[in-house]
Amino acid sequence: MKITNTHNLPNAFVEFARNDKYSKGKADISATTLIDSPRVRLMRDHYAGDRQVDVADMIWPLFGTAVHHILESDKSDDVILEERLYATVNDWTISGAIDHQKINRTSVEITDYKCTSVWSVIHGKPEWENQLNVYAYLVQKNKGLRVSKIQICAILRDWNNRDAKFKPDYPKAPVVLVNVPIWSEEDRINYIKERVQLHQDAQMNYDLVQMFPPCSDEETWKRDDAWAVKKKGLKRAMRVFNNEAEAKDFSEAQSVATEIEYRAGESVRCNGNYCGVAEFCSQFKGE
Repeated sequence: MKITNTHNLPNAFVEFARNDKYSKGKADISATTLIDSPRVRLMRDHYAGDRQVDVADMIWPLFGTAVHHILESDKSDDVILEERLYATVNDWTISGAIDHQKINRTSVEITDYKCTSVWSVIHGKPEWENQLNVYAYLVQKNKGLRVSKIQICAILRDWNNRDAKFKPDYPKAPVVLVNVPIWSEEDRINYIKERVQLHQDAQMNYDLVQMFPPCSDEETWKRDDAWAVKKKGLKRAMRVFNNEAEAKDFSEAQSVATEIEYRAGESVRCNGNYCGVAEFCSQFKGE
């Protein structure tokens, strides 16, 4: 991957980006890749030499890495930091680097640090639940200890003090702990086996015919089509519907003149190139 600096940021940012030391270790797949799209994984490998990213677009991931370095200062005797664990499932070795483990006598509490948005905390992110339950599996498999709690420590990069004061569902501090549901042992292993099989099938197909499997709507963060009912002449919608007929019914019931604006659905991840390979993706270009 080539790193550019079109905005002439200080060289320290460029060097930090170039010296990214992330590694999945001696594993076939990492936990974060396991829960992600097989198409994205294969395309990132295939186009590794052609991908180009500007250091300005890497600021928040870089900030997240810096935060992890700061949090390594926790020297408590009952805490294990940044431990990478391994397990073999369906002949593939999976690994996960667990940020923070608090070891009790018979159980473990897992915390994962995320630099993220307020929106993510308010609305939740399914991938957090998937990732941390994979971590729970790795901990129990390697240590034989029950995982009693899994949580996200969310550092909110766009937190606003005023909104915290006046919005009831807004996080009250720029750092919050978010409890994540723990699955049963059976659900954890079934999920992991299913994901490993999905990636193995995609890898086999790619090795045979150089074909990438399609991403699902969930994997592209697909937003559905919508119909917004607005007062004529105003930009802000009175109501937004996922069904045109409901929008028409609501519009006709109003005592003021209204208009209906169609808002086409979009694949948010692709349009923002959050996967890093949208520029090469025939599925995205086809849409």
